[in-house]
Amino acid sequence: MLVQPAGCWSTWASVSGVSVLIDTDSLGRRLAAGERTVLVDVRWKLGDPHGHDHYLAGHLPGAVYADLETELAAPPSPSAGRHPLPSVEVLEAAARRWGVRAGDTVVAYDDLGGMSAARAWWLLRWAGLSDVRLLDGGLAAWTAAGGELETGPVTPPAGDVVLRPDSLPTLEVESVAGFADGGMLLDARAGERFRGETEPIDPRAGHIPGAASAPTTENVDATGRFLDPAALRARFAALGVDGSRPVGVYCGSGVTAAHEIAALALAGIDATLYPGSWSQWSADPDRPAATGP
Repeated sequence: MLVQPAGCWSTWASVSGVSVLIDTDSLGRRLAAGERTVLVDVRWKLGDPHGHDHYLAGHLPGAVYADLETELAAPPSPSAGRHPLPSVEVLEAAARRWGVRAGDTVVAYDDLGGMSAARAWWLLRWAGLSDVRLLDGGLAAWTAAGGELETGPVTPPAGDVVLRPDSLPTLEVESVAGFADGGMLLDARAGERFRGETEPIDPRAGHIPGAASAPTTENVDATGRFLDPAALRARFAALGVDGSRPVGVYCGSGVTAAHEIAALALAGIDATLYPGSWSQWSADPDRPAATGP
């Protein structure tokens, strides 16, 4: 089922007046002023299971670690994909462990240009929190600006936040083909995976028929910061995203696709996440796969 909110062409770059991004200077001022800010470290990379170790070796002061595999995703399965959405109960328990209370500002970051942190950003927005931001440039931007790091775990007092799902739309596998016929479906994976030249992890190579290649890596500059809104609008316009059709996004397992949704939001474009993504789609041999550009 495609769940689409009212006013689907209003910008998601700002929800209740809160920007998608926060820069290092603004974050530093918030922390120095003692404003309630929960920092969530989402250190995760495909093929690197040592995110927690990286966190312990150095993280923003006061940041808590979010485990993408167990807190930001449900267990994988061929029928649901590699990173299905977690239940709201699991996500709420995680957010409370992170110390999130009602009314808090949550800032997610990583060391991957926001590619992993965007999963936490999207999930918390999906679960009803409006004041959730990505640290633009992540850990590298923080240290480049002279920000200090601390080591070891952080255990904040438990939060009391109450989460409610479905505040953002999702696209279920049964509706993907029909969506691609009438909407604009963007594939956020690397171009060679979209074209079917290589497939390192999922059952088959290729892409969902009708999708357009829109690699997530092209949303950021060489420093890992998001391109400015005008550049992002130009990027998506060149792909055919012109506001005349609804936009859906998928990737390998629904993680980096959230980054693309953040980039689209900055460009003033609403988009719907297909959480199961290629890992779910390609697991069923009866679903078609296209190759080539």
